[in-house]
Amino acid sequence: MASYSLPSPIAKRLEGKVALITGGASGIGAATARLFVQHGAKVTIADIQDNLGTSLVQEIGNEHTIFIHCNVAVESDVQNVVDATIAKFGKLDIMFQYAGIGGKSISSILDVVRIIKTVFDVNIVGAFFCAKHAARVMIPFKKRFHYLHSKLLSRTHILHQKGAVLGFSKNIGVELGKYGIKVNCVSPHYISTPLVLNALGIAEREIAEKWFAAGGNLKGALLDEEEVAKAVLS
Repeated sequence: MASYSLPSPIAKRLEGKVALITGGASGIGAATARLFVQHGAKVTIADIQDNLGTSLVQEIGNEHTIFIHCNVAVESDVQNVVDATIAKFGKLDIMFQYAGIGGKSISSILDVVRIIKTVFDVNIVGAFFCAKHAARVMIPFKKRFHYLHSKLLSRTHILHQKGAVLGFSKNIGVELGKYGIKVNCVSPHYISTPLVLNALGIAEREIAEKWFAAGGNLKGALLDEEEVAKAVLS
């Protein structure tokens, strides 16, 4: 098992907290899992990528993390991973709903119908399932934190879900605020994660990074997974 260095106690912001990260086996989800553990949290990593999830638990250490297979588009999977987190760690303080798909790059609106339902089921319905079952166990305890994450991929079959997640986050924030549950939505620019590269049909990470750096608001600046993880932590 790889050694994992933890920060000094004064730097730990999540000491005693329990987090559940969907899509936690790779990309931003994995970076967030590592950072949360560094800050003292116990983390459930939920994903459909079983090999990557298992490897990440071995890397971080099974005293800090567990991996549970979960397809967020299937409500029973989401219910199971929330219940498994409670069974293992006794509570749930943070739900970070990162799991999502982009689909292959599509050049025309005429091709959208064949993929839009799948994208919607995972990115929107999945977000609802995660919020529903997180709220189910968070409400009795109050003063918990619930994070939602929106991906900004500017394709026709993705654009609708950006607005949907942002609107959903605002609405559920109002609904759950009376229970002391805070809802945030983190919406970064392009990052060269496997999800994004697959969605854009780009094989080389270096090519993607040059394009992202040129197209960002801060010219030449390149965003990475660790920086987004820090935004989630904050």
